[in-house]
Amino acid sequence: MSHQKSVTSIYTHDVKFVMAASFFFMFSTMFVNPLINGYAKNLGATATFAGIIVGTMSLVAMFLRPGAGHLTDRFSYYALSLIGGTLIAVGILGYVFTPNAQLLLLFRLINGLGYVLDTVCMTTWLAALVPREHVGEAMAFYGLMNALAMAIAPAISINVYHRLGYRHAIIIPAISAVATIVCIQFVHQRSATTQSRSPSHTTTSQQKNRQHHFRLIQPQAFPVLLLTALFAFPYFITQADIVTYTEQRNFSVAIGAYFFIYAILLLIMRISLRRYFDTLPFGTWFWVSLISSALNLIFLTFMTNNWMMALAAATMASGYGLIYSVLQATAMLLAPINEQGLASATFYLGLDIAMSFGPMLGGVIDELLPIRDFYLVQLIIIPLALIVYFVWRKRLNGAITQH
Repeated sequence: MSHQKSVTSIYTHDVKFVMAASFFFMFSTMFVNPLINGYAKNLGATATFAGIIVGTMSLVAMFLRPGAGHLTDRFSYYALSLIGGTLIAVGILGYVFTPNAQLLLLFRLINGLGYVLDTVCMTTWLAALVPREHVGEAMAFYGLMNALAMAIAPAISINVYHRLGYRHAIIIPAISAVATIVCIQFVHQRSATTQSRSPSHTTTSQQKNRQHHFRLIQPQAFPVLLLTALFAFPYFITQADIVTYTEQRNFSVAIGAYFFIYAILLLIMRISLRRYFDTLPFGTWFWVSLISSALNLIFLTFMTNNWMMALAAATMASGYGLIYSVLQATAMLLAPINEQGLASATFYLGLDIAMSFGPMLGGVIDELLPIRDFYLVQLIIIPLALIVYFVWRKRLNGAITQH
């Protein structure tokens, strides 16, 4: 009975509102992403300039993550989340009213700045709101909010655009961005809590001394960055290229259902496994996710019917979908309390690398190799992930004992 209390007690009033805010800001950004390329061309941009507008947010994220991490470790979570949410709202409202593609680029930049702040800050805020021994479970549900937003928003976006056009469709994510700002007004604890601090971490004087040094990444979380990028590369390549891949291979499958199946199965997995994220060592999740990721690439290679497509989606959920939250929580647990923001930024930097370069790499593979080898060649991530794991396995597996 006491165990049950400890499990349910993390879902406090503040935790619920931070999770809701994280859903709304992610929904607003993911809603716009499928539309921005066509909207830029509709406003007169060339294909090249439209591509620059689309990629601006990923580039902003990659370069500004470390700065966002350092800010999160020094200032109020509420203040930074408010600034981030406001920038997202301003950027998306700017999309609605912009008269040309040049201003669209400016508002895309503003949207990207807000996105960087909120992804880093809200992750850290949530981790600070729960006891250290429940960070894994909290990150699982935080990741679930993000995954649901990433699955639902594009589907709604495309349907609404076809009915209402670009400008009217983009009003919806603007409202969602405002909802982010509203949600955080109801969070009472607006900076780091003391409940997650551990005597095993650095002293106050040591923390103050460390805060004077600017670092691009949190060094203890470096293997998390590498593994996050490796596991995420096939995900973002698939996100960008799966439709054209199935067309090129003449597969007769309902590929539009792929990410819907992925989201539903991920929801089921994260809810049913929530009690194990803080108890099982990293290695358990790593091996399950590594094997699943390999199977995912194999199923996509030999996908000839909807059952194979569903198996591919299921193994992506048990591969990338599961390890995403585990890596996020591991980064937070490995870092000292005064560098939680930088640890969060380090995790997201791995995602930024995969998000930015994954689709580019997919284009290179498509151009240089036969289309049948498109996913098989991506199996190179398996030995690379194994190397990272065996080099740092002691540190990674020890993360859950550090709280």
